Formats: sequence, C-alpha cells, structure tokens
Amino acid sequence: MRAYLTGGKGFVGHHLERHLVSCGDEVTVTDREVDVCNFDEVAASLAAAQPSAIYHLAGLAHVGDSWGNPTQLLSVNVVGTGVVLAAAREVVPNATVIVVSSAEVYGKVQERDLPLTEHSPIAPASPYAASKAAAEFVAVQAAQGFGQRVVVVRPFNHIGPGQSRQFAVSAFAHRIHEAMAQGQSTLKVGNLTSRRDFTDVRDVVAAYRLLANHGASGEIYNVCSGRDVEMHDIVQQLLQLAGTSVTLEVDPELLRPVDVPVLRGSADRLNDATGWTPTISLEQTLRDVLANLAAQ
Repeated sequence: MRAYLTGGKGFVGHHLERHLVSCGDEVTVTDREVDVCNFDEVAASLAAAQPSAIYHLAGLAHVGDSWGNPTQLLSVNVVGTGVVLAAAREVVPNATVIVVSSAEVYGKVQERDLPLTEHSPIAPASPYAASKAAAEFVAVQAAQGFGQRVVVVRPFNHIGPGQSRQFAVSAFAHRIHEAMAQGQSTLKVGNLTSRRDFTDVRDVVAAYRLLANHGASGEIYNVCSGRDVEMHDIVQQLLQLAGTSVTLEVDPELLRPVDVPVLRGSADRLNDATGWTPTISLEQTLRDVLANLAAQ
C-alpha cells in the first residue's frame, strides 16, 4: 500500500510512519513544506506520491492554546481538511482518506452518558473541539455528497514516548524529570480531577491502518481503551515509576477556561470492523515515556 501523511513529522505521524513501514507500506511524509490550506500544493504533492491511503494528521492540536487564536484554528483544521479532500478527489479519487478528529467533540458529559459511542451527541466545549466537529462534517459530506472514500477517526487521549510537553501526561513526565534533576520538592500541576480515556499512540496508529483497509466510508470510529483514569492517578503512577515523591502544587496558569470533567469511550464499532483492541498497558506506556526522557 502507498500511504501519504499530512502533518507526518509530529508525534502521531512519527509513530504512524514507523508502523506503516513495519507493515510493508511505501510511505510519503509531508509536514509544513506542504500547506494543507493551499490546493495547488496539496494536489501536486499527492500527484507525485499517488497514494492509495491518505492519513490527514495535519492541524493545530492543543486544546488549551486553541482559546488564544480560534480563527487560525478554524482555517487550518477545517479549511485544511476540505482542501486535502478536494485535492484527493481530483488527483487520487480512489484513495481512502483517514480524517483524524478528536473525542473532544463530545464536550462536557455526565457519568450517566458514558461510555461515549459514535451515536452520542456532540457538544464541543473549546475552539479546538469546535474545529474538529466542523472538520468531521466536511469529511462526512465528502463521502455522502461526492462518493469519496473517507473514514473519520475520533481518538480519545493518546499518549506515548516523544509527545510534546504541551500535553498533560508528557508535561507531567517532563516536570518530574526536571524536579529530580534539580532536587525540587514541589511539582506544579493543573486540574487533576479530570478523568480521561488513555490509549498508547502505538495502538492508536495501528487502528488507523486497520480502518484504512476495513473501515466503512462515511463512518466515524472511536479509538479508545474503554476505561477512564483520573489525572491525579497518572501523576502518582509517574512518580512511583520514577522512584520519587514531591508535593503537588496547583498552578492557576495551567488551568483551562473550560475543562471537560470526564471522557470514556466505547471502541465496539472499531472492534467489530477490524478486530482491534489495545495491546499496550498504561503502566508500560508511562514507563516508556519516562525512559524516552531519560535517554535524551
């Protein structure tokens, strides 16, 4: 299979490229050198690569930062998705396009609403989530209106070695690593009461490839573990695995204007379509995150 990645030099793209190559795929990786909002650039790049599967990862992905520049966010995440789909229709009309959304589209939910399925209502609570919801509609319309083969993936929180410290688990790991190196006794944290459904990024990218081959066009698929973990527990596990203890100190600068209290999904549709289930434990993921930092 010939695969094409937008935003392929980021955290997920790095792991996806490695997985695709291990499966024998021929992979073209693009990132900032191809502007996903520029039709001509995307079309030319796709024409050269001639992929049978396009993984659209490019976009602005940080929920907290999305409050500062929602206009740019909409341009990249929504318009960029539309441009990639349009260019693919013209240049490689038979290619499958995997459009990566986010479980953030579900918004603030109650315990009684869990687990979230693809039929659960969406109610985006951040500019980032709103942009992803809009991109989903663009993708589904391309499938229904143009007959394009498009599959939307809705990953819940995915973590693993190499993730930017802009994201919570990686940020905690970095701060713990630095605290140990500097002999600090306190660790600054944000809201630790929120609960998230975590999956190792290496399991997530495996799901993406399976859906490129077996996913139904126009459908949306959750990618998740099916269990939620409190952020406080994540920090405690990291401290235990690192062999240290510190006093946790809430930093108001790390709090978001709106923080979704709990997310837990159901991956039943994904499992039914592909047989996928996560294989890497949370403990192993956290070990690998810390080991990756120690090796740097």
